[in-house]
Amino acid sequence: MEERETTFAPTLTLMALAISAFAIGSTEFISVGVMPLIIQTFGISLSTAGLTVSIYAGGIVIGAPLLTAVTGRIQRKQLLMLIMGVFIIGNVLTAAAPTFPILLAGRLVASFAHGLFMSVATMIAANVVTPEKRASAIAAMFTGLTVATVTGVPLGTFIGQHASWRISFLVIAAVGLIGAVANFVLVPSQLAMPAPIKRGSIMRLMKTPVVLVAMIATALGYGSSFPVYTYLTAILGKQGFSTTVIVFILVAYGLAVALGNVMGGHFANIKPLRALTVMFTLNIVLMLAMLIWMMNQGIGLILVVVLGVLAYINVPGLQLYTMQAAEKLAPDDVQMASALNISAFNIGIMFGSTSGGWIVDSLGLQWTPIASLIMSALALISVLWLARKEK
Repeated sequence: MEERETTFAPTLTLMALAISAFAIGSTEFISVGVMPLIIQTFGISLSTAGLTVSIYAGGIVIGAPLLTAVTGRIQRKQLLMLIMGVFIIGNVLTAAAPTFPILLAGRLVASFAHGLFMSVATMIAANVVTPEKRASAIAAMFTGLTVATVTGVPLGTFIGQHASWRISFLVIAAVGLIGAVANFVLVPSQLAMPAPIKRGSIMRLMKTPVVLVAMIATALGYGSSFPVYTYLTAILGKQGFSTTVIVFILVAYGLAVALGNVMGGHFANIKPLRALTVMFTLNIVLMLAMLIWMMNQGIGLILVVVLGVLAYINVPGLQLYTMQAAEKLAPDDVQMASALNISAFNIGIMFGSTSGGWIVDSLGLQWTPIASLIMSALALISVLWLARKEK
């Protein structure tokens, strides 16, 4: 890394990044909240509407490693501004889409900004503070994503239900514009550039079994909640809740996600594989319970909140272990390992939401936990294999 530029306002810089992270976090899953409205507008099936989640995830899968590789020499602040510009354009295109394919195109454009932002913003956060405060700075930047889960998605759902789903995406674009202005004013112009990515880094990582299986565990484990989560609004409607009540339930779900993320970081800090083994076992138990009681209004609601806790509880452990494995076995390719793991998270989203759609079409909404159960079991097997290799 090149020498870090000294800045006098790191807190303000982190705030600017957090605003952008809030916008990006809101747009990732807003389609879950407004999915019934999108179905009504375009006259499509529930499973087809689920493409709004899987296509977005697919764009991150493609964009994160490729864009990380090709933008490595662009000055960091310039790249950040470019990312936010692409993000705004994608959401405006989504809001104005006259047809469903154009809506998906807008989602794809916005998704390209997502994965690259996570990599670039993390680096900026780490380089506007002194070295001993870097972990806290990165955590502060990520609070934007957590706040988006707690408030952004329910707020977007509320706007969609009382105005239009198109207005929801325009509001997100407006927040992205505020984030871009804040970045322009508050992010230093001269920031440390990343070390160049060496040719062949992706293939080297793919040929490292432990790193590869860790990424597979990331995709399966994180994605295991999405066969159910993608259709959460529809599930809550089937449980008998009104659209107004569903907004408040989504807030509770977001709070559960935030709690699970904090818990996951605490439990996985020292022995991530041991923590992940427990987490995926609990997820299997949850999915078995959902197969029996998910459509029951009382028990089903409790299970949905528990799903929120377990949905993100595995994220810190999966990210930590993958990075540890890369640092140990492929130290020259750690930056690309980070980008590929972002892709792995979103491969999980894409596969989870798509498999949920298959089950909705073939068996019905109440059977979506089957796909979650299978993915959780395969994630557990992967983690147990990694634990055995570690010994």
